[in-house]
Amino acid sequence: MRMELGLAQFWAQGDLVTHAVATLLVLLSVVSWYVIAVKANAVWQAKRCHARALASFWGAPSLPAAIEAIRREDRTGIFTSMAVAGANAAGLHREHSDRGIGAGVSVSEFVTRSLRSQIVDAQASIESGLTFLASVGSTAPFIGLFGTVWGIYHALVGLSGATQVVLGKVAGPVGEALIMTAGGLFVAIPAVLAYNAFTRGNRLTLARLDGFAHDLHAYLTTGLRGRPGDKLVDLSAVRAGRSG
Repeated sequence: MRMELGLAQFWAQGDLVTHAVATLLVLLSVVSWYVIAVKANAVWQAKRCHARALASFWGAPSLPAAIEAIRREDRTGIFTSMAVAGANAAGLHREHSDRGIGAGVSVSEFVTRSLRSQIVDAQASIESGLTFLASVGSTAPFIGLFGTVWGIYHALVGLSGATQVVLGKVAGPVGEALIMTAGGLFVAIPAVLAYNAFTRGNRLTLARLDGFAHDLHAYLTTGLRGRPGDKLVDLSAVRAGRSG
């Protein structure tokens, strides 16, 4: 008699361990795809707005106008936070350079500390979720392998004491083993591919953020601003000429 086997039959034949492994793989898959969707949207937003945000910042006539411009364009908020933190650090140093924590510290060092702290915070925000994807990619195959071993164990238990090999006693446990193996790979492969893709995208964003931090530091400490290949402009002199 021909037996019809499917996922429902495998689930009905499984025990508590099999159900626990299958449920864990499903949960890991659902959470992984949620993280992938969120990170993919973040990377897309970064590619879409960061170049425009930096161009708006450096094209503004004054620092307050530049901060307002980058706040409008930067949908991720990391470049806006960097600009605000740098401007606040420079302002605090001017107000408290003769007393308190600003005494004896140069404006360059004071601004550098603030920008470095913002880079660390931005890196933590950008890389959130990647540890989970890496963990899923490395552990899901072994979770599926555990289910495979458990299914083979069931098959051997079903054959113990039998004088004849009955396909019905073997097909279910062996089918469970194959499904668990496939399930582990199905969960792990997308997580690994997404982790590699997001790591590369985050590396580009952090490199751009680091470059912006250096340019912002130079502007806040010297008043000079310019794009690569352009002649540096002394903004303080420009403002003085306008006022004159």
